[in-house]
Amino acid sequence: MDTVILRYRKLVFFTWFLTLDLIMFGAFVRLTDSGLGCPDWPGCYGSVTPLGSLQDIHAANSAMPFGAVSLSKAWIEMVHRYAGSILGMLIIAIVYMAWRYRGRLGHTPALATATLVIVCVQGAFGAWTVTHQLMPVVVTAHLLFGMLTLAVMTWLAARERPYTPLSAGAARWRAWMAGGIALLVVQIALGGWVSTNYAALACMDFPMCQGKWLPPMDFAGGYSIIRALGELPSGEMISQYALTAIHWVHRNFAFVVFIYLGTLALRMRAEPGLRGPASLMLALLLAQLLTGLTTIFFEWPLLIAVLHNGGAAGLVLAAVTLQVRLSTAGRPAFRPLNGAALAADSP
Repeated sequence: MDTVILRYRKLVFFTWFLTLDLIMFGAFVRLTDSGLGCPDWPGCYGSVTPLGSLQDIHAANSAMPFGAVSLSKAWIEMVHRYAGSILGMLIIAIVYMAWRYRGRLGHTPALATATLVIVCVQGAFGAWTVTHQLMPVVVTAHLLFGMLTLAVMTWLAARERPYTPLSAGAARWRAWMAGGIALLVVQIALGGWVSTNYAALACMDFPMCQGKWLPPMDFAGGYSIIRALGELPSGEMISQYALTAIHWVHRNFAFVVFIYLGTLALRMRAEPGLRGPASLMLALLLAQLLTGLTTIFFEWPLLIAVLHNGGAAGLVLAAVTLQVRLSTAGRPAFRPLNGAALAADSP
């Protein structure tokens, strides 16, 4: 057994797991309104930890007891930043190994390098989230780059796992799965827009919204991109009609995604090498439906809302895994750990 390959795979799987956890913790940060718990970056009032900023935090909390700053929110925000920094260092280690041992690993280091670029952009959007005072487009972009980081980490991990080789006929699902991923990205962006604009409770009934199939809505206001949180581009407060439009679009596009991915997953379960991730996708689609409805009927409980975000991340995981496996249709899908080196290591 090649110990270098084994170590690389353990590093990739651990980093992938941390990425998934960090996305869910990021949802917890957002849903507890802790994004401005430390209103500067990268420190907390210039300190490495909130312990060095107790006086500033106390002063801000005393001035606005129900505002964005409190000691608990500061710790939530800083723990998220610490975890993000650890993730970045782990990805640097993956890139190093991918280049140093590219011959023995048998993969081009391009994907690992792209992952590092993506996580750096993700970190930049994390900083801008704070400096732009939770501007919805910045927070939504931060979420999307988090999901993109998970997608590329899933790709790195999925190609290291053994599975039943696919038949050549499975290749017919590649384009369909790519279309499903595109729909999923749109739905996640719409969901992020709901969350960052606090529009989750704009419709409190189901399947109708405010007792109507087409309630009064302001699409122009709801989907105006460059604006501050809670405002329109003109500086006026965002209307309930705009929030309703944001919620209504996300809710109804969810049915499109549910039907498309659900049908596709049911069909792909017939292929042994796809059965596991396809079954996971079906389970997650049902879970997303359940948590989405629970969020409405129980007025957005924190645990359910975090699970709903986690379900979206799980769908990304399942969809990318399926696409990785489909890319191997008709050829051997896995190189054993004790396989011979493909080329000499590069210095």
